[in-house]
Amino acid sequence: MHTATRTTPTTITAMSTDPALLLMQWLSPAYPVGAFAYSHGLEYAVAEAQVGTGEALSDWLRGLLTHGGGQSDAVLLAAAYRAQGQADLTEIDQLARAFCPSAERLRETDLQGAAFCQTTAAIWSDLWDGDLPGLTYPVALGYAARQHDIPLELTLQMYLHAFVSNLIAAGQRLLSLGQLEAQRRLSALAPQISATAATAAAGTLDDLHGACFAADIASMRHETQYSRIFRS
Repeated sequence: MHTATRTTPTTITAMSTDPALLLMQWLSPAYPVGAFAYSHGLEYAVAEAQVGTGEALSDWLRGLLTHGGGQSDAVLLAAAYRAQGQADLTEIDQLARAFCPSAERLRETDLQGAAFCQTTAAIWSDLWDGDLPGLTYPVALGYAARQHDIPLELTLQMYLHAFVSNLIAAGQRLLSLGQLEAQRRLSALAPQISATAATAAAGTLDDLHGACFAADIASMRHETQYSRIFRS
């Protein structure tokens, strides 16, 4: 005869005690920043047959990580992480806005950043200045990670992984790209994600650059695209 035993309920601790778990929460699709609504110009590139296959999508994303928005976001995130005071942070945020190549790309980073600031300030008010104005998305995340003592390179890697994941998900909606191939494409980009994160962690704002002209032009032309499902 077996005697039933009672177990004591496990105490649930706050996610903020573990840096990786906290970043997973911030960068998950459930965090209300609306990343799913933006394609970063990819929708126009697909419509114009600049990106039509999984291989072309991988090349497009690799370009963003090395010379485009992924690379510049990583540099700005690292700079915000190291910001010395409010004036420094504001200057970095203004630079992030000025560096956007189109109105839609500015809206993309502005609205996601504002939503991130609002949500994070409401949940972790003890470590976040509730009066802080909305910041662009990478600047907001870099600042928040510093306030929570989350390692910079971990933050960079997970931010870039979320950035690429979101665009691969957009590619699945725009292309004949199955789930298995999509995950293979994401896995294959992991070394580039790590390399971009490491370069940004070791760099400064002097390393901020952009040379991904096709993606920048696509984001400009998306503004007047007749039929579209994404906001950028």
